[in-house]
Amino acid sequence: MDLIEATEGKTTFFVPAQDASTQFPPGTAPIFFNRRMELNRDATILLVSILKPSDYLDAMGASGVRGLRVANECNIPVTINDRDSRGIDLITHNAKQVNLSVEIVQRDASALLSERSFDAVDLDPFGTPAMFVDAAVRGSRRFLFITATDTAPLCGAHLKAGKRRYFAQPMNTEYHGEVGLRILLGFVVRETVKYDRGIEPLFCFAREHFVRLHLRLIHGANAADDTMKRIGYILQCKKCQYRDERQGMFPEMDSCPHCNEKLTPIGPLWLGSIQHEETLVQMQEQLDTMELGTKKDLSKLIDLCRKELPTSSHYDYHRLTKIVGCSPPGINAVIGHIIASGYPATRTHFSGYGIKTAAPLHVIFEAISARQ
Repeated sequence: MDLIEATEGKTTFFVPAQDASTQFPPGTAPIFFNRRMELNRDATILLVSILKPSDYLDAMGASGVRGLRVANECNIPVTINDRDSRGIDLITHNAKQVNLSVEIVQRDASALLSERSFDAVDLDPFGTPAMFVDAAVRGSRRFLFITATDTAPLCGAHLKAGKRRYFAQPMNTEYHGEVGLRILLGFVVRETVKYDRGIEPLFCFAREHFVRLHLRLIHGANAADDTMKRIGYILQCKKCQYRDERQGMFPEMDSCPHCNEKLTPIGPLWLGSIQHEETLVQMQEQLDTMELGTKKDLSKLIDLCRKELPTSSHYDYHRLTKIVGCSPPGINAVIGHIIASGYPATRTHFSGYGIKTAAPLHVIFEAISARQ
């Protein structure tokens, strides 16, 4: 196959040539590599450089770039696995080019994780990670990182597929990106707590076409019970913008207090914070010392994640202006008006038009329609 040279961070590697004239160039190569996922990989390099796991598994290596970068830029022992012999050949070639001593394994990821354990396990499949999560939990000692690119099923656009893969009911709402992340995190919780282990989100975000979770696993039945307390539902009115959060696996169904429409449950999903404040602070401090191609975008993302409220949904204020029947004011002015009314409000990394707030709907509408 024709190979071309590429560089991310401090690591140079080779990937198969792609047809740039097609709608999705990564799909034209015999081994998958997506340049648009560089921020995803940069975020992992930054976080791993802080967490310093004793070893790391890139469970679905493909070109091997993620694992090679962890070995080269974080200086920890790395195992790179792929079940495709062509991927193994490319990973071996890349490891020799950068003179890195990494363990290269050709196995089915679930089989490998059923036999061995690693301090940090990274799942980055093409599409859904759902069928690999159980084995990944069993094979992870402390840290579990997961990417999902099947955003349509997670976010409710492909409803039946979302129900099959994640055994949850998503909904294609204006905050669908957040629904997708929380549905995935809720699914990982259900796959984890059955082994008497709990989860602590460290740095979780959604961007463009993917969802990324960075999680710490905590041993013990008490940790599992505490984690279960974060599972619940968003009850959404399909007629208006009202929604409510309900903790528990079996929420009571109510009607919308504004239009008396029956509320529709979204979930089960993760409720509350998806970030670990101390970890994000450390990442911000470490970022200045790193050579990362997406440093500027990553810095902005971490800053937004630090500031955003831990509500489990957000409002697209442009959509709300259509309901009110006014032109969209500046988002900072809307947030300022909500805060002045006595309620916290922030922007969100999920959307440039998104506002997170616990304010009631009438306060949000007043903030949007107020003369600025």
